[in-house]
Amino acid sequence: MTDSAFTHMQDDLDQQRLLGARPDPPPSIYPSDSKEIHNQARYERLLRRAKIEDLSEVSGIGCLYQSGVDRFGRPVIVFVGKWFKFKEIDLDKALLYLIYLLDPLVKNDYVIAYFHTNTSNANYPSFNWLKEVYNILPYKYKKNLKAFYIVHPTFWTKMMTWWFLTFMAPAIKQKVQSLPGIEYLYSVVHPSQLEIPAFITEYDMTINGLRYYNPNSPT
Repeated sequence: MTDSAFTHMQDDLDQQRLLGARPDPPPSIYPSDSKEIHNQARYERLLRRAKIEDLSEVSGIGCLYQSGVDRFGRPVIVFVGKWFKFKEIDLDKALLYLIYLLDPLVKNDYVIAYFHTNTSNANYPSFNWLKEVYNILPYKYKKNLKAFYIVHPTFWTKMMTWWFLTFMAPAIKQKVQSLPGIEYLYSVVHPSQLEIPAFITEYDMTINGLRYYNPNSPT
């Protein structure tokens, strides 16, 4: 390349800068990469906040906590839907508490048990919020999640779960299981490892009775 050609190229770049235009990005930088970098940076900021902010307002509700391990030694995260008041809770702090609780655990395999027992419209988060949370959480959350159990699902729950997993979170679709009763969960989580509110077991006995599931019985 001649000196005059190089000078001409430099003049063009200088003119672009003066006009406020940005030169074309290198071909190795794609929009998806930029979005991933942005989400990772945002997650790191949220993680730093989660470690220093007072989240007792959310933790005190008792809707999300770790309860022992499953039969494979994986931490069990319990989410009690009835105690999650979507329209009343501070959603920013709820997300911070989720990150605070799960970040140390999701480095390895883990499972989630969501209890839909006795929930109402007041407990259902919006799809937009769920999508935002799903996109913020890094890949390790999806990769190391080995099972997501939905206990006492309703027809509405099954339909909405299918829609969300199909169109927003296909990466974890095969990991989600709907269980009609707690005893089905006991086949993978020993009762001594599962601490849940009394109203859940009472409801379960009301609709299912006692000892309704024997994993060793022939089908």
